Amino acid sequence: MSETVSAAPAVARRPVVAIAGLAIETSTFTPTRTHAPAFHPDRGDEVVARYPFLSAMSDTADFRGALIGHALPGGIVDRASYEELATEIVTRLRAIVDTEHVDGLWYDIHGAMVVEGLDDAETDLLGRIRAVIGPDVVVSASMDLHGNVTRELAHQVDLVTCYRMAPHEDAMETKERAVRNLVDVLTTRPAGAQRPVKAWIPIPVLLPGEQTSTRLEPAASLYAQVPLVEQTDGVLDAAIWVGYAWADQPRDQAVTVVTGWDEAAVAAGAERLARAFWDVREDFVFVAPTGTFEECLDAALAPGAAHPYFVSDSGDNPTAGGSGDMTWGLTQVLARPEFRDPSGPTVVYASVPGPAAVAAAVEAGVGATVTVTAGASVDHVHAGPITMTGRVHAIKHGDRDAETEVVLQVGSVFAILTKLRKPYHHEHDFTDLDLAPRQADVVVVKIGYLEPELFDMAADWMLALTPGGVDQDLLRLGHHRIARPMFPYDRVFPEAPDLTARIIPASDQPLGASA
Repeated sequence: MSETVSAAPAVARRPVVAIAGLAIETSTFTPTRTHAPAFHPDRGDEVVARYPFLSAMSDTADFRGALIGHALPGGIVDRASYEELATEIVTRLRAIVDTEHVDGLWYDIHGAMVVEGLDDAETDLLGRIRAVIGPDVVVSASMDLHGNVTRELAHQVDLVTCYRMAPHEDAMETKERAVRNLVDVLTTRPAGAQRPVKAWIPIPVLLPGEQTSTRLEPAASLYAQVPLVEQTDGVLDAAIWVGYAWADQPRDQAVTVVTGWDEAAVAAGAERLARAFWDVREDFVFVAPTGTFEECLDAALAPGAAHPYFVSDSGDNPTAGGSGDMTWGLTQVLARPEFRDPSGPTVVYASVPGPAAVAAAVEAGVGATVTVTAGASVDHVHAGPITMTGRVHAIKHGDRDAETEVVLQVGSVFAILTKLRKPYHHEHDFTDLDLAPRQADVVVVKIGYLEPELFDMAADWMLALTPGGVDQDLLRLGHHRIARPMFPYDRVFPEAPDLTARIIPASDQPLGASA
């Protein structure tokens, strides 16, 4: 960050920064509902302890946790749960404000939370927070690049940034950047400056994360431009949001936001990034070879295929908002004749929830043969519950997401069943269940692009274009509320999109007003 004007202390004492936010990625195409306990809320000192970088910054600011909650992606948040959590956030912030002067707020969110009856939940929540902390408190938001930034949200925040990598290997780095930017503004803002200026540009493109991974072009080069814009004189931060493709809301689209002290610089930076995104819209491709589920399994079993061969069952990916409850993929696997004998190719399948099936396996114990039924308790559009007879291979208790996990061996398939849905991103997720994914022939995971540890384990992999609430074939889902025209739903635009910067200064009207 560089400045065109001299800096002067904005807060003589050490600033007080409050922390609050709710984060979830929500698919409107899955029938599941998300309730308050799924956010695993941290409160008070728990919030501060959650982020090690805050203790390293304790000499520059005092941090006060209100409440943050991060839920596994899933279905729409029911309104009562949202009201419960939002009310507690407001109550806790009011208690902080009543006892000391609050200078800043770190708004820790994702940006794709959908609440019953709300089209822009993050702005609604921040409006409630603003009503407590007041218009003078400087707000800095950290977000997922698959979040959504409406003009209203851009107006309510003073600083906003998002991840620059997909997969999100820079998640913690991004959160720390949001806080450091906030503290810098509170302590060393330029003389005479009130608040940063923001340039916001919507881009009529909506693509899934699996087509915009920064592991490959054009996203790699596109996101490489972000730090270059950030280094411009008068700019504090630059960001590109891909947007969230599996919600059907008017706000869903790509966006660029650049913040800083120099209006011309932030406008030029935002326009540079927006034009770069639009210019490469036709060049985005899937992060791996794709095919039907059958084609992916055929490739995994083909002579000479490298093992372990990973297959993403992408349509029911619980870390993109899928219910994780579908049985379609496991049904297809168990129907393959190659896997019916225990001596066949070793397959690991992760996973299908089934509380009753898990309970029955736990009661029977490791080594027992059981017949259980699992899955499709809420998401049965493409397949109903699946009944299996197999040997209990492993049992594990105490997982944060699943609570209890069991592995059932059916033929040569090791199917992971869970009490509650869970993502499988790490090698220990498998080895803790006495599974050896590196020695397996095929590993099928409900995921999109492979997270880093899975990517490192895979000798080869394919992305299966399977059905579900986060179907990679967006046209198959049937959006009807998104803004149009929108690429790739529309390939021909009546006129070129307006990619000029919308300047959102903080001083033109009260922060609580509509932009």
